[in-house]
Amino acid sequence: MFDLETSRRQLLGGVAAVGALAALPGAARAATGSDPKLGAALTTIATALLQRSPEQATLLGMDTGANAALASRLSDLTPAGETEDRRTWATAKALLETVPRNGLQGADINNYDSAHWALSIGAEGARFPYGFTSTSGGIPYVVSQQNGTYSQAAEFLDTYHRVEDAAGADAYMARLGQVAGLLNEESRRIAADAGKGVVPPDFIVSNTLGQQAELRRVPAAQSKFVTSIAARAKRLGLADPTAAATRIVETAIYPALDAQMAALKALKTNSDAGVWKLPDGEAYYQFLLKSQTTTSLSAAEIHATGWEQNRAIEAEMDTILKSQGLTRGSVGERAAALTSDKRFLQPDSDAGRAAVIAKCQSVLDAMRPRLARMSKLGLKADVQVKRVPVDIQDGAGLGYMNFASTDGKRPAIYYINLKRMDYWPEWTLASLTAHEGLPGHAWQGAYLAEHPDVVSPVAQLIGFNAFVEGWALYAEQLVDEDGFYADDPFGRLGYLNAQRFRAVRLIVDTGMHAMKWSRDKAIATMVAETGRSVGSVTSEIDRYCASPGQACGYKIGHNEILKQRARARAMLGPKYDVRDFNDALVMTGGVPLAALSGVVDRMMARVQAG
Repeated sequence: MFDLETSRRQLLGGVAAVGALAALPGAARAATGSDPKLGAALTTIATALLQRSPEQATLLGMDTGANAALASRLSDLTPAGETEDRRTWATAKALLETVPRNGLQGADINNYDSAHWALSIGAEGARFPYGFTSTSGGIPYVVSQQNGTYSQAAEFLDTYHRVEDAAGADAYMARLGQVAGLLNEESRRIAADAGKGVVPPDFIVSNTLGQQAELRRVPAAQSKFVTSIAARAKRLGLADPTAAATRIVETAIYPALDAQMAALKALKTNSDAGVWKLPDGEAYYQFLLKSQTTTSLSAAEIHATGWEQNRAIEAEMDTILKSQGLTRGSVGERAAALTSDKRFLQPDSDAGRAAVIAKCQSVLDAMRPRLARMSKLGLKADVQVKRVPVDIQDGAGLGYMNFASTDGKRPAIYYINLKRMDYWPEWTLASLTAHEGLPGHAWQGAYLAEHPDVVSPVAQLIGFNAFVEGWALYAEQLVDEDGFYADDPFGRLGYLNAQRFRAVRLIVDTGMHAMKWSRDKAIATMVAETGRSVGSVTSEIDRYCASPGQACGYKIGHNEILKQRARARAMLGPKYDVRDFNDALVMTGGVPLAALSGVVDRMMARVQAG
């Protein structure tokens, strides 16, 4: 997945993406080449919203020059900050609507539609006064096993905050001094939401507390908060910040973490997994589905689609399994046997984990020569494969991608969770790497990073979930269509099982949140249908409980992309080139699915015109 939890949507607890349209004013002007009024509106919007999202600026290398002050700040989670966020969104939407959409052409239409969708969805979320809402949707619980300052601040400062000189070190220390304030604001929200009847399930609270306890056991001087800045300051020959950083962790961050743990322990929890239990829960889940799929599909429609596509993919898998002499049991049972087959597993050791990372890198290397058959863009698309940090692996996704920075200083980072080796039998790694790396997230994100002056400011800072994840799922299919698995039936089985996994997500997400399934029923269903290990499935199901609707974006986005591709192929006939279609999508930077048909219409018009 593209890491919407720890990257562009909820980097520090959920409000980091309130500036989801923000980008450098120059980029706003360049991205809207033909309509000066739209360009001026986006410039004004970008200037205002950039100030509301300092973590976003750092992620994309935009916290420099006139915006250098953002490198010393973290998001404002106070009630006043939330009020200012909503005021900024409303002002931005009103300004955008002064531009007549019917006079726009080409990429300006994409830019307008994307901006309007993001600002509108943020306004719709105001109806639900709990959790976090942003211009990319919402999450019901301010802190969980995968969301919150406790799990994300240290990795953000260590990996994304640049320390290239004394100013960078000072900015790091300034941000470190704000971490406790974020923890305290989250704790305040935990209590306030509980008063409204919004309490995470007991298994989410238990997992969260377990991760927090592990973090708390690390002596302050050995925490990543301290060791990261100390090591970088030493390399630069700067004054040693160890004592000052340790003092902040000991006297501010750890006490705030203790208070947050106490707030979570005070909650009266139960095991109900779905958001149906929350105030106005049915409408809330429909809002989350709308924001995450960028469609108006109902939970019932999505559930039915999941079962239909699950069975179709199952039939393809059955054929491959039988060709390999595997005939006994259901498809899920046979896949489960392969998942635990020691032929495909690396040992549970440092060497085994290094081998998995090396395998992912070898797949990336093998993909590169094939990209010219999928795209004409010629992107560099540098990618670094990295293990999910051990201190957050219990609650992190199994694999995710953070896009490269627009200043070219940091490549895309492809994270893989190596908590357990039975998560990753070798036959599953190629499809995962196609999804997260090439031609998936890293390729799509590379266009944003390598062409910052021609991409919409919306695309620079918000990944429309269904488009971004739909593209990555489509990328897995492109690899199969290019013959990557021609001599690797188990690899193709891994690709199909990954596709089936996304279809089953539609079933279990809607099952829990709309049909009142229990967590146990969701786990049992996913294990039976996909054959994945109970441990990996449990991690996934818990993720869907913390971020309802997000997992539905993958297959819904993939389905719409395939629908539009079939339409383009039929209408263009001999002029159809899959590279034109692929590049038209990537060059938008990402749009709501509702806008995708217009993107394809304009691509076809360009091809027809020669």
